[in-house]
Amino acid sequence: MYTQVSALILATSLVQLANGFFTTLVALRLSVEDFNPALEGLIMSAFFVGFTVGSITCGGIIQRIGHIRGYAAFAGIVIGATLGMSLWVDALSWMALRAAIGFGCVGLFVATESWLNAKAPPAARGRIFSTYMVGTFLALALGQLLIGWLPLESTVPFSVIATLFAAALVIVSMTRAEPPPIVSEVKLPYGELTRAAPLAVLGALVAGMVGATFYAVTPAWMAENGIAQETIGLVILSAVLGGLAFQVPVGLLSDRMDRRRLLGLLATGFALTAISLLFLPRALIVILPVAALLGGFMSTLYPVCVSSALDSMTGERVVSVSGRLILVSGIGSTIGPFTGSWIMSYLDINGVLYFIAGAAILLALATTLRALARAPITSVETASVIAPQAMQVAVDAVTEQPDIPVENNRAMSPQNSETDQTNGAARED
Repeated sequence: MYTQVSALILATSLVQLANGFFTTLVALRLSVEDFNPALEGLIMSAFFVGFTVGSITCGGIIQRIGHIRGYAAFAGIVIGATLGMSLWVDALSWMALRAAIGFGCVGLFVATESWLNAKAPPAARGRIFSTYMVGTFLALALGQLLIGWLPLESTVPFSVIATLFAAALVIVSMTRAEPPPIVSEVKLPYGELTRAAPLAVLGALVAGMVGATFYAVTPAWMAENGIAQETIGLVILSAVLGGLAFQVPVGLLSDRMDRRRLLGLLATGFALTAISLLFLPRALIVILPVAALLGGFMSTLYPVCVSSALDSMTGERVVSVSGRLILVSGIGSTIGPFTGSWIMSYLDINGVLYFIAGAAILLALATTLRALARAPITSVETASVIAPQAMQVAVDAVTEQPDIPVENNRAMSPQNSETDQTNGAARED
């Protein structure tokens, strides 16, 4: 069992290693290529357009053809589009290819995470999923180290990225783990989640927007200002490691306090850290710890939103709720880089920092007002699922329904199902 699960985690870590390098690579290459600034924003946002479309459609594809064949198909799309970017260097081609890569990547994560959700035994689920998240962040961090080692203006980086994706495909194709059975998903009508957990929806939108803006725009600005590739990689690496360091402490806090208040504190911390970058000396010894702090606040916004949303919904809808939130996050991730690039063309990096800080302040105000107006609710206990980071992973829409604890079994009885679904929509977040 653990050998089989380890193969899936290793494959996903290779995909994230490639993604961590790929995002920064494209941002830096855009500063070298003579593209219109508005088109640069569209190219960075195109990944998240494909990511968002994939979060809606990939589940159905996997339902039709199965997990292993689906994984192979999505990996083929990503590998082909990655190599295509090294062959056709123009704005329109890169937009289309980045969208294809986003679509393929979300398919890879959907297939892998549904597999993990189905195969992880309840007694070991927490350890397996924490290992999954640690592997994800470490791989993203290592991806930044490649920035200083490879010639960015050649085709070599694209070949390296394609090789990493291909290696992940080989690992999954050769695994002895049986793929999970295909089952019908639990439907969640549009609008129901917004009514039940409006703060979680707003938070997912903001988390996707600020995260995608930071990772897409910051490397490009640094490259345009003559900062060395190695330094750019270190700054992004610090943000990723900060995200890794915050995961466990924030996870523990979220189980011990009102998650709405915690979300407000994280948003406030992110806004203050972003604004501090406007006034602090731009020396590496100062920027690196601040970047780590910024990455820590930024990376924990989305998981807390997922937990808050699940507090308001019945257990059998856990997967549908997670899938809907990744869609919202994807929309925010699409808006962020384009808006950030446009703002930077007029107001430089300071305008971008004000933009992401303003979005976080809006979220902090909304959470504070909501927490003051509404008493906290009692959490609906659910089985553990992966809480993916916005712009990094996607949640499955076709996995098995999670085991419902004994105290929630009444929601599964015919006479109570309709009542519980109605109550789920009426719960305050």
